[in-house]
Amino acid sequence: MKKIWVNKANNFKEAEEFDRKYYAQMTPEERLSIVQELREIYLKFPKKNQKGPNKHASRKRLQRVVKIIQ
Repeated sequence: MKKIWVNKANNFKEAEEFDRKYYAQMTPEERLSIVQELREIYLKFPKKNQKGPNKHASRKRLQRVVKIIQ
């Protein structure tokens, strides 16, 4: 079972700093595993106004977003 936890920040800058430190301490494999898990969850969401087994067939790929952490 996965642990669920929350970080409460006083502002967006603190939250961003926490996220940066949190992900920086992970291995590249752990970060890729998270991305894959999010992709799988995303693909389970039904597309609006579409039913049946091909409801994900016209779905475009996830946009690629890169955030450079220095």
